[in-house]
Amino acid sequence: MTTTPMDHHDPTEVRTTGPVLLPVASARETTTSTLRLLAPHRARLAATVVVLLATAAFALVAPALLGVMVNTVVAKRPWTELLLPAGGVLATTLLSAALGRWGRLLLAQTAQHTLAALREDVFATAVAQPAAVLEKAGTGDLVSRVAGDAEAVNTVIGRVLPAFVSALFTIALTLIGIGVIDWRFAVAVLAAAPLQLFALRRFLAGSGPVYRALRRAEAARGQEIIETLNGAETVSALRGQSRHLARIADSSERAIGHELNAVRLRANFYGLLNIAELIGLAAVLAVGFRLVTDSTVSLGAATAAALYFHQLFGPVGVLLSNVDELQDAGAGLARLIGVAALPRPSTAQPTVDPGPQRPGRVVLDQVSYAYGPGRPTLDRVSLTVEPGETVAIVGASGAGKTTLAKLIAGVLVPDSGELTIDGKPAGSSSTDGGTRVVLVSQEVHVFDGTVMEDLRLFAPGVTHDQIQQTAERLDASWIAELPDGLDTSVGAGGHELTAAQSQHLALLRLALVSPSVAVLDEATAEAGSSDAGLLDRAASVALAGRTGLVIAHRLSQAAHADRIVVMERGRAVECGTHAELVRAAGQYARLWEAWARGR
Repeated sequence: MTTTPMDHHDPTEVRTTGPVLLPVASARETTTSTLRLLAPHRARLAATVVVLLATAAFALVAPALLGVMVNTVVAKRPWTELLLPAGGVLATTLLSAALGRWGRLLLAQTAQHTLAALREDVFATAVAQPAAVLEKAGTGDLVSRVAGDAEAVNTVIGRVLPAFVSALFTIALTLIGIGVIDWRFAVAVLAAAPLQLFALRRFLAGSGPVYRALRRAEAARGQEIIETLNGAETVSALRGQSRHLARIADSSERAIGHELNAVRLRANFYGLLNIAELIGLAAVLAVGFRLVTDSTVSLGAATAAALYFHQLFGPVGVLLSNVDELQDAGAGLARLIGVAALPRPSTAQPTVDPGPQRPGRVVLDQVSYAYGPGRPTLDRVSLTVEPGETVAIVGASGAGKTTLAKLIAGVLVPDSGELTIDGKPAGSSSTDGGTRVVLVSQEVHVFDGTVMEDLRLFAPGVTHDQIQQTAERLDASWIAELPDGLDTSVGAGGHELTAAQSQHLALLRLALVSPSVAVLDEATAEAGSSDAGLLDRAASVALAGRTGLVIAHRLSQAAHADRIVVMERGRAVECGTHAELVRAAGQYARLWEAWARGR
């Protein structure tokens, strides 16, 4: 079939419109969703809180006992009186370490189960979305969320969150312990608080927008890389490598710029924290000196207070410094929950209906669709396909054939007009749980597993005998010739199927799922001349008894259809049988003549 390009832009440009990114949850939505995911783990969370509080409480015993030991030495009592408090220090330190490990393990288990549930929600929601939603967002956005964002959250769960919560409890109980010794020590400790709060507020205000911008930049970079790889052959053939490499470099530079901003924020933050620690320790030592000099407290008590404050260095550092990674993970969590919160259409498990097909009447009434402003791909197309009828769609490249196929399959939604199948909008499920429409495209995928598992993936109820009978009907004798027949492993790492065998497998799936309407978008286009006839016959058998729309790669396919629709610049310009259109001497007749000469 003769084809003519319709695109007026540079053909090396893979992307034609900017992506519409998937939603990001607000802070309230993120909190609400996280609490909902944590709800099933309430008992473990309560146990975690108790264990971590006990850990912090036992950690307070050691400085107090060390203060007792100092007083014992100052009072020149027998050294044997040091043994009991020394043993207490050792015992409470070991017990605190053991409880801390247990508490962190409990917290990590709870958080990991919660993250696993969120991942399942994100995956199920993404898979259930109309393909148009993901296509507009771009593959890079979704990949960056399920990879980079999920990994950021996972890192926080495994390492940061347990340490953060432990530090929070330790700080709270330590401040109480310092206040019990003397309230003036607690006031001295607070001398560091203003600078710490200033540093924290400044960091939070700046880091949130920076991390969100960084995530968006990483998604854009991923999208550029994916699009360039997907169109690598075209880019290479038309010598557009330098342009696409420059675009990838630009997106990388933007991401690096945001990362450098984050590094500057972190460096300033940690510097202010160090200064705050110096101020606080100096204040505690000064107050301790004054109180010991005035005999208000003992040297041991002052020592314990200084040790308590020194013990705060670690937890405060953990608490404040980990805000960095918590901010990063919070941005990732909001992006994951944004996907999980998308409306999820109800999907019924496909079933096999070996009996007569239900009617599959397809009606398009003034349907239009555009991929971007001012770029209409379909323009007010009207077409009716009766149940059991096979209609071939032909036309030059860019005429709108694939877009029409995706609309009928429910992958895309019309911008205007009405598209129904048996009176219901395209994309809706049939009332009895069966599958109404199946789209088989030129780009077929072979799933990992055996041939039988691949075929049962979308029709789990089929038996071994049904698969064999269907393979015989579609003349797929090559399956029996595989090393292990239906039990042969295929897909990544398995037996490599040819392009024709992969397309034949897709036609077998179609026959087993048994939809009311089948849309074949150049589903046999990759076959060589020796396999073309076999796949064309298999497609005819697979379409038997159901409504079929065939985007014809070879006009020989169109010649055997009940009707032919000729598309040109997004419009249906001719419709009729092969004989009628040849006699009409119009667009189809010219295509047929050019194709016949080229055979």
